[in-house]
Amino acid sequence: AAKGGTDEPPPSTTAPANGGAKKTHLYNPTSRPTYRPQPHHRNRPRRNYCCWTILIILILILLAAITGTVLYVLYRPHRPSFTLASFRIHRLKLTTSADSASSHLSTLFNLTISSKNPNAYLSFSYDPFTVSCVSSDGDVFLGNGKLPAFFSGSKSETTFRGVAVATSSDVDAETMNGLRPELKKKKGFLLKVEMDTRVMVKMGSLKSKKVGIRVTCYGIKGIVPKGKSPAVANVFGAKCEVDLRIKIWRWTF
Repeated sequence: AAKGGTDEPPPSTTAPANGGAKKTHLYNPTSRPTYRPQPHHRNRPRRNYCCWTILIILILILLAAITGTVLYVLYRPHRPSFTLASFRIHRLKLTTSADSASSHLSTLFNLTISSKNPNAYLSFSYDPFTVSCVSSDGDVFLGNGKLPAFFSGSKSETTFRGVAVATSSDVDAETMNGLRPELKKKKGFLLKVEMDTRVMVKMGSLKSKKVGIRVTCYGIKGIVPKGKSPAVANVFGAKCEVDLRIKIWRWTF
């Protein structure tokens, strides 16, 4: 046993064969390689589940797009169309008081209006219309009237005859000075008709919300009637535009 009370063994020495220096080999317990446990791949099933979920969602989106395209091709939604078939002027008088302090406008028009639904699977349900007649620039109000509420089924046409539009009102000097030269034109003066209401679209069991619709018929050329016979306005060049933005299912038209 070594002196000093230590039980450690003396370092081993190896004598060189040729009488050289001695080499000492010490035992180092930390020289062993560190043990590192291998990771366990336990989250692979969760990753596979997420991939399948994303794939199913993409397939559903694709099927919905294909279904919408097929239905659009089959149904082909189109806006309704309107036509102003005739426009008769029974009365159009602009009178001024003796002192030129005030003017009075009196009108009476008679219209024939047709509405057509070009769709094979869509129908339109209209509220009552407000029909207004104004000058071509929209500055002078010439009269108003009403159209009753009606239902326009698929591939149908509805015609309203004898729609009365009239007014009896005072006008200011500026309106009178702008309207009188127009009424004196021999070739006639231009005016337009505006119709406003709300409409709901039906497609099978699907229904849209009621939205506003405006129909504007322009290019009407009228003349002041002479005597008791009404003057027939020229509507051959008239066109009716439909301002409607409605959404049903995935379609907006």
